[in-house]
Amino acid sequence: MKILVINAGSSSLKYQLIEMENEEVIAKGNCERIGIDGIISHTAFDGRGFKEECSFPTHTEAFERVVKALTEGKAAVIGAMDEIKAVGHRVVQGAEVFSKTTKVTEEVIQKIDDLRELAPVHNHPHALALWACKKVIPENVPQAVVFDTAFHQTMPAKAYMFGMPYECYEKYHVRRYGFHGTSHRFVSASLAKNLGKNIEDLKIVSCHLGNGSSITAIDGGKSVDTSMGFTPLDGILMGTRSGSVDPSAVTFIMKKMGYGPSEMDDYLNKKSGLLGVGGFSDNRDIGAAIERGNKNARLAAEILRYGIKKYIGAYTAVMNGLDAVIFTGGIGENDNEVRGDVCSDMSYLGIEIDTDLNLKTRGTLTKISSASSRVEVWVVPTNEELLIARDTKELFKL
Repeated sequence: MKILVINAGSSSLKYQLIEMENEEVIAKGNCERIGIDGIISHTAFDGRGFKEECSFPTHTEAFERVVKALTEGKAAVIGAMDEIKAVGHRVVQGAEVFSKTTKVTEEVIQKIDDLRELAPVHNHPHALALWACKKVIPENVPQAVVFDTAFHQTMPAKAYMFGMPYECYEKYHVRRYGFHGTSHRFVSASLAKNLGKNIEDLKIVSCHLGNGSSITAIDGGKSVDTSMGFTPLDGILMGTRSGSVDPSAVTFIMKKMGYGPSEMDDYLNKKSGLLGVGGFSDNRDIGAAIERGNKNARLAAEILRYGIKKYIGAYTAVMNGLDAVIFTGGIGENDNEVRGDVCSDMSYLGIEIDTDLNLKTRGTLTKISSASSRVEVWVVPTNEELLIARDTKELFKL
């Protein structure tokens, strides 16, 4: 049984076709530069693939090309689209409207689009892609949407409310929503399974670290707090995002630089973070700059590590205990220096890392804490697409 997973952006459409019998990827690819000129890259499970320029005026043409890539040509993996039993879509913002995986209908797509003000970079493109997919995918193939924010709907009000007048929440739905929920849910469940324990008995801090990063307190399998807030800008320092900043510092800079709201939004989201402090948005480039003696790059790296460490400590207090720390995402899975620095000098909390294991671990499910560590520290590779496929399968009882 095959499920197609779609992750659409404003100018891109990533996809994976997964065989659910063994949960292996049959094919994957990406349609890029939608609305500009268009490029598709496609790879089959056996290495066959191609990359070519295409005309993608809209997401509809991109979906049509995906169908052709899957069913025709030298890298085809199925004979026809009726071999696909369902389609699962990733949607970033479900707000308080969607708290679980949901079947795609015209009404659901419209509600997703109505939430675009809360996630302008993501939700409208998601809606466009969903409408396009309904045009291209056969009507008898059910489709589901999985929301990044859904996992965090278990947070108590004391965690998601801001200290602003309550009318901001009532009128404008301003609150902490949290993101990367699909990833946090996947890695925490994966760890519990690997430990042979019931997730309801575990207190976990999950660190999803990449160009965008978030940290979540997971108590008994439920999110009770998370670092990202009303938007993915909040929390720790990221590739180009500032993370948490005193709001008065924001208004101060706006006055000094003559910025309006859109310009300041761009400044904080695209020109800050590792890039703004250290001169490079990619963590690997920051590391290379540090080796060259770049002091600002070192400062950026220290701010990032310090922020992660603070959240681990804070969330341990929130949950009144800690059983495990998870590192996942591009940085979390692959950067042993970040993991090592974050876990150093945390013996008071019961965290002690095995230096040799940490140095050798890259992108594999591995326990990197020492035998004497009271808190286990794990690297757990994330797989959001697989979780979306599993959710879709479960929703439609396939």
